[in-house]
Amino acid sequence: MSSRQSPKVAVLMGGPSAEREVSLSSGRECAAALRGEGFEVVEIDAGEDIAQRLLDVRPDVVFNALHGRYGEDGCVQGLLEWLKIPYTHSGVLSSALAMDKEKTKEVYRAAGLPVAESRLATREEVEADHVMVPPYVVKPYNEGSSVGVYIVHEGSNAPRMAADMPDVVMVEAFAPGRELTCTVMGDRPLCVTDIIVDGWYDFEAKYAPGGSRHVCPADIPADVTAACQDYALRAHDALGCRGVSRTDFRWDEEKGVDGLILLETNTQPGMTPTSLSPEQAQEAGLTYGQFVAWMVEDASCNR
Repeated sequence: MSSRQSPKVAVLMGGPSAEREVSLSSGRECAAALRGEGFEVVEIDAGEDIAQRLLDVRPDVVFNALHGRYGEDGCVQGLLEWLKIPYTHSGVLSSALAMDKEKTKEVYRAAGLPVAESRLATREEVEADHVMVPPYVVKPYNEGSSVGVYIVHEGSNAPRMAADMPDVVMVEAFAPGRELTCTVMGDRPLCVTDIIVDGWYDFEAKYAPGGSRHVCPADIPADVTAACQDYALRAHDALGCRGVSRTDFRWDEEKGVDGLILLETNTQPGMTPTSLSPEQAQEAGLTYGQFVAWMVEDASCNR
């Protein structure tokens, strides 16, 4: 970052992914908080002219509030490396790895982290017959925020997917139990949140007011909390994440710690008013403004 008294921060938001509206909400909240912390802020809705916009604005640092493809998968990170603009969150390789759910699982397995059985399959295979014994979950392998998730229960027919689903999807054994999540900030795991929701923790449950209830910190056994924090930090390190990440779990409480499995690691967790990572940072004693300011101060190239 520049040594000017009020560093100029470009907040990238929006973009063309399926998570555009979530990104716009995150970006606006982050921009407002950074202004409150004394930064000069320019908001950029990322489009095809993003490189020229950045050259025109000439920011000291980019706060990457993009979610989903292009903003969270290594694409914009590569552009920022090319332009030599320091940026927040993870770098090119770790972003690409974490966005690909099957590649993420390969990294998890190599690090000795517990995951559910899964495989990639074509749309034709999935719709023709069960490619795995139900219950299982079908979802895109390179989107986030529970976009396009199908749960196939025992006794159900093979799913018929929407036209906008990709040609290749992930099929994953359904993991019963509670939804837990843990944020890592640098080299520090924060508290664990228990996400209470009726039914599946889908897009609306994540982002609609009242869609879910967060118990933060989670009222769970101390050894499960410790395991979540340990696994989240190990996942963060194994994927090569930087800045802030958040790892999601399912926990079958009847099995204790053995009932804990990792679902995915988010390299750019949501920062909306209903998001989980800001709540966990607050539990650690950080205001929302302090949390986003830390990310800006942590920004760099070669991440």
